[in-house]
Amino acid sequence: MEEKDNEKCAKREYKGAGPSSAVYGLGFIGAAIYYISVATSFWIGVLGFLKAIVWPVFLVYEALKALGA
Repeated sequence: MEEKDNEKCAKREYKGAGPSSAVYGLGFIGAAIYYISVATSFWIGVLGFLKAIVWPVFLVYEALKALGA
């Protein structure tokens, strides 16, 4: 009986976020293109790519700053 319960747990699949992953992916691509296109040197382009990875942090920070939070 216990073995069947373990099998049920093992078969459970995790369903990802779906649409939010797509938004993040498109945002990442757009941010990477923007930051790299305005880069004045190679290392600024590398920094831009790293910034593109964490763009939601900048978005939330600026939104909270605008709201006065």
